[in-house]
Amino acid sequence: MPDEEVTRPELARAVLDAAKAKRTANPPPRKRTQKEKRLRGYSGPGPDPRDPQPFGAVLAKLVKARGWEKPTAEATVFGDWAKVVGPDIAEHCRPVKLEDGELTIEAESTAWATKLRLLARKLLAGIAAQVGHNVVTKLHVHGPAAPSWMKGPRRVRGRGPRDTYG
Repeated sequence: MPDEEVTRPELARAVLDAAKAKRTANPPPRKRTQKEKRLRGYSGPGPDPRDPQPFGAVLAKLVKARGWEKPTAEATVFGDWAKVVGPDIAEHCRPVKLEDGELTIEAESTAWATKLRLLARKLLAGIAAQVGHNVVTKLHVHGPAAPSWMKGPRRVRGRGPRDTYG
């Protein structure tokens, strides 16, 4: 029993010394200055950082903080196609894919495909103005997809569609 009485005060002294050493190693946080003072109460009539923020502003801040500017701009090309190229052009074509800055567009007819190829510079400038530069750097315009004659129940071996048209 006498050993326990001797070790208990020594143990308490060791714990106290360890706590003091920890406190000197990690000083308590400093007090806030007048500028850093925490705002309390109501915000009042003027603008205040505690005021509710518009959802668009909060979302824009999040996109910038996470580095999502480029994926957001690429998604805008597909989501707002009519706004990006104009409603009259958007009626006759649609974006198919965007890879490495190259946008593939499918036109509803070969005539519109030709027209879009001629308007490529204007379209690239309009896209750059709407979604930002270097999002789309090149356009690939395709006409409508032709029907496949290679599969189906009425497939006949032979020369293919040339037989059908004379």
